[in-house]
Amino acid sequence: MRTLIVLLILLVIVVPTVLVLRSTTPVLNATAAVTTLGQSTPVSVHVENPRGVGKITAFVEQSGTRYQVGESVPPTKQTNTTWSFTAGIKTSPQLKDGKATLIVEATSSDLLHKTGRWAHEVTVVSQPPSVTADSEQHYLYLGMADLATLTVSGNWTEAGVRVGDQKFRAWPMPGGEPGMFSLYAFAWNMPAGTAPVAYASNGAGNEATSPLVVQFPKKEQPKYTTHELQVSDAFLQKVVNELDPNGSGDPVTRFVKINSEMRRANNQTLSDLRLKTADHFLWLRPFARQKNSKAEATFADVRHYIYQGKKIDEQVHLGYDLAVTQHIGVEASNDGKVVYAAPLGIYGNCIVVDHGYGLQTIYGHLSQINVHEGDMVKQGEVMGLSGMTGMAGGDHIHFAMQLDGVQIDPKEWWDPHWIKDHIAKRVEIAGYSQ
Repeated sequence: MRTLIVLLILLVIVVPTVLVLRSTTPVLNATAAVTTLGQSTPVSVHVENPRGVGKITAFVEQSGTRYQVGESVPPTKQTNTTWSFTAGIKTSPQLKDGKATLIVEATSSDLLHKTGRWAHEVTVVSQPPSVTADSEQHYLYLGMADLATLTVSGNWTEAGVRVGDQKFRAWPMPGGEPGMFSLYAFAWNMPAGTAPVAYASNGAGNEATSPLVVQFPKKEQPKYTTHELQVSDAFLQKVVNELDPNGSGDPVTRFVKINSEMRRANNQTLSDLRLKTADHFLWLRPFARQKNSKAEATFADVRHYIYQGKKIDEQVHLGYDLAVTQHIGVEASNDGKVVYAAPLGIYGNCIVVDHGYGLQTIYGHLSQINVHEGDMVKQGEVMGLSGMTGMAGGDHIHFAMQLDGVQIDPKEWWDPHWIKDHIAKRVEIAGYSQ
C-alpha cells in the first residue's frame, strides 16, 4: 500500500512537471512586411514549435474590437509551417480607414496548448489611390532626365514616375502649390519604346497609373561610341596594387574583377546615396561645367579593354572625363550639400554633392579632397584637386550625375534653355536665374 501511495504521488508530481518542461511556446514571424490592409491584402506567417504546431488564428483589432479573419489547423505533429491568408475590408467589412493591429496567434499541439502571438500595427485603407499625369508633351532620349507634374488623390503611400523597373519619387510642389512633381530619367540602357507612367500605390496591392505623353525623336537619340583602351603592364599593376593591395594571383584576372565586380559595388554605393537627398531645391541657376575643360570621354561610351592584343573586358563609362591641367581645382557644378567625400574603389577619391530631389553630381579620381560630408558648397567652389586615383590612366575629373540613383547624361543640365523648358517652367525654383 505504501508503495502504491508513493507511485501515485510521483505520478501527480512528476507527470505534470514533465509536461510543463517539455511544452514550448510557438514562435511566429511574418515572411514579408505588412504595413497596409486594403480590400484583400495577402499575409504569410511562419510558425515554428519543436513540440508541434496546433491551431493558428488571425485577427484584426481596431478600436477595441477584434475581428477574426482566418484559422488553420496544421497536420498533427507538424513542427513548422507557413500559413497564408488574406485580411482587409472583404474579410472584415466593419473596418474603418485608419490604424489597426494585425494579430496572429498559434497554440502548441501538446497538452498545455501554449499560445504564441505575433502582432503588427497596420493602416486600413478602403479607397484605392488615384493619379493623373500632366498632358504636356515630353521629348525623351536615352540617358535623359525630365520632369512631370502629377495630381495624386485617394489613400496612397507611394507615388512617382516608373520607367520600366525603375521608380522615381514624387515630391510636393515647391512653394505650397497644389499637386506633386517627379524628376525622372530614361536610362541609357532602357529598352526602346518603354513607356514612362505616373503611378500611385497604397502598399495594400492597389495601384493606379497614368501614362505620360512622350516622344522619342530619332534625331535626338545619342549614338554611343565604342573605344578600345590599351591596357599597359604599368596601368595593370597600378590598378591592382592600388585597388587590390592584398590580392594574389593572375594580375589580369584581378584587374577584370576590379573593373566589373568592384565597379558594380561602387555604383550601388553611389545609387544608395539617393536616400541622402534634400526635399527642396538647393540650386538657383543652371549647372556649370568645369572651366576650360576638355572632354576626353563622354556619357555611356562603351570601352573595350585590350591587353596584349586580346580583349579582356568591356564596360560602359557613365560620365564625362574632363581634363584641364594636372591637379586643377575641382569646381562644384552647382550649389549643394556634400553627401560623400572619401575613396570609392574605381572612382578613387570621390565627392558626391546633393542638389535636392534626388539630383546629385559625382566627382571622381581626385588627388585631394578638401571638403567633408555635410559641408554646403557654392557653384564654382573648389572642393579638391584632380588626379588619377582609382581606375584612371591620367590626370582628369570623372564628372557624372545621377537622379534617384540612376546615372544620367549631364549635358542638358549645363544648358540654360533646357533647364528653362524642362524644369523651371513646370515647377517654381525660388530665386532661379539664368
